[in-house]
Amino acid sequence: MINSVDIREWRGHDALDSDGRKIGSLEAIYVDTRTDEPSVATVTVGLPTRHRLVFVPLAGAVVGPGYVRVGYSKTAVKDAPSMGTDDVLPAEDEKAVFTHYDLPYAPGPSGERQLARR
Repeated sequence: MINSVDIREWRGHDALDSDGRKIGSLEAIYVDTRTDEPSVATVTVGLPTRHRLVFVPLAGAVVGPGYVRVGYSKTAVKDAPSMGTDDVLPAEDEKAVFTHYDLPYAPGPSGERQLARR
């Protein structure tokens, strides 16, 4: 399990795929609103003039010196739902992140978001 306090220190460090290939730079952490545990990270990808943020789950991620290795391929992450570097994940787009990775999506009983940025 990755501690949310620890993972914040890794902002800007390399995000690696399951084979150790660099995907991009870790930008932000989203926690599960029910548990307050790290759930998803955003990773900066793209050309220097056309950056975007992609979402990747942190389940099974490994933190090492200067990197966070996620349990998904570079292709799967780069094809994930994305947003601009100055944007916020709209509530209606949250489910698409989970669907892309074949993960269950469980908003709160009154429709509350499952993810919150930390």
